[in-house]
Amino acid sequence: MRVPSTISKKPLTGIAGITAATLLLTACGSGDDGGEESGLDTVSVQLDYQIRGNHGMFYVADELGYFEEEGIDVEDIRTGTGSPDALRIVGDGGADFGFADLPSLVTARSQNVPVKALAVVNQSSPLGMCTVADRTPLKDIDDLRGLTAGIHAAGSTFIFYEALLAANGMERDDLEEVSVTPPYENYLIQGRVDTVPCYIDAEVPQLEDAAGGEGSLDVLLGSEHGYEVYGSGLFASDEVIENNPDLVQRFTNAYLRAFRYVVDHPAETATLLSEVSPELAGKADLFERQLQADIDHTFSNDLTEEHGLGAMDEATWQSTVDTLAELGAVDGSPPAVSDVYDPTFVEAHKAGS
Repeated sequence: MRVPSTISKKPLTGIAGITAATLLLTACGSGDDGGEESGLDTVSVQLDYQIRGNHGMFYVADELGYFEEEGIDVEDIRTGTGSPDALRIVGDGGADFGFADLPSLVTARSQNVPVKALAVVNQSSPLGMCTVADRTPLKDIDDLRGLTAGIHAAGSTFIFYEALLAANGMERDDLEEVSVTPPYENYLIQGRVDTVPCYIDAEVPQLEDAAGGEGSLDVLLGSEHGYEVYGSGLFASDEVIENNPDLVQRFTNAYLRAFRYVVDHPAETATLLSEVSPELAGKADLFERQLQADIDHTFSNDLTEEHGLGAMDEATWQSTVDTLAELGAVDGSPPAVSDVYDPTFVEAHKAGS
């Protein structure tokens, strides 16, 4: 299995529900000698941030041999420092495929970063506003008024914050803002701010542990309060899509097959992720809680019931573009919907499955 370039490699000890024979066969054919020698197409993947649950599809597809069955060797899965950087790295040819916040992709596209979404992972945004419940109850959007908010004025969380307020007739002046730098969650736990934007499938489980356990946070989900945009997803550059559509199709096939496995086997996926490196040992419970939040809230909806996991809808893409344009989060004219996503690969996978 390929691991992020920033994390040392640790042998996997096994995954519940997967036989040792399967793992051995996968390891033997994983292309350790390089894509050229094995006859596989070698690619690299750029993640948006450090490993979390919804990155599991890449590791499942690699570990269980789905990429290899599609003639692909994933040479490297690199962790990142945020969606904007991941989008630019892939757009500049520094990686073949990537994972990022899709509203950030729209913003990047308006800045002439040539990338398109291939599959949606979070059908609704996993972003919300968090408070420590016993200190600052947050039951309704109006409860945000007058709170001290920890804000990092860049990236996906700031776009969300502005959009959530605008969708509910509020302005930034309705809160007291404190500029914070990532990772900014400790500001909330220490009581230095009342609320911060948070991902229910990333830091929320960790914040709960720090705040006193399950139920210790109040979370106001943006998707339930007018923030009608996509969350994160798989993407590639225009150049890769146009010059090698067969490779893109095969990669998407393996990824979506792994997506199904992740949804059906969150515990096994969490164990796999915790065995990627020594630094992640002991985090299986965290990864499983992250995945369960997505399974409960963001991975599926009526569209995926009909068209399969990863499906994309033009109307939701248009809502995403329009929301960002109204906020002034795009440079110049907003990009056309056809410029920010390509649904043909997910559709072809569904037709062939």
